Amino acid sequence: MLDAAHSSVVDWVVAWGREVAAADVASGRRRFDDDLIAFGTHADVVAGRDAVEASQWSQIWPAIEDFAFLSDDLHVRMSPDGLMAVAIVPWCSTGIDVEGNRFDRPGRATIVLERSATDRPWVGTHTHFSLARGVPQSTFGRREAIR
Repeated sequence: MLDAAHSSVVDWVVAWGREVAAADVASGRRRFDDDLIAFGTHADVVAGRDAVEASQWSQIWPAIEDFAFLSDDLHVRMSPDGLMAVAIVPWCSTGIDVEGNRFDRPGRATIVLERSATDRPWVGTHTHFSLARGVPQSTFGRREAIR
């Protein structure tokens, strides 16, 4: 059984996954600190939420389908004071090749969350997404992102 702090991390990750699936950049950005630092499947080290949004989220979220974090396989590491958590979670999505064919596009993510007090909401401060071995790097979907 998960305690409330661990459950809040799972809830945060699952909710963000729904925003990624919907290409809802506007909602997703509210979850993250202005000073977010990310590594991604599309961009290398990127500093700043606006830069992550432009170089990673806006490039990938509209170009994939069926995104979901696999929450049954999510692991949470919590600091003793409950103010920092790391979520380690696999994910799945569908990519679209240049000819419009769909392919499985699985990967894994590490998400660092922080909060100022245990009764405050989590804020994302770091993400690292990587594709599983052998998965094509490019996807060519063209959905409209929600901004």
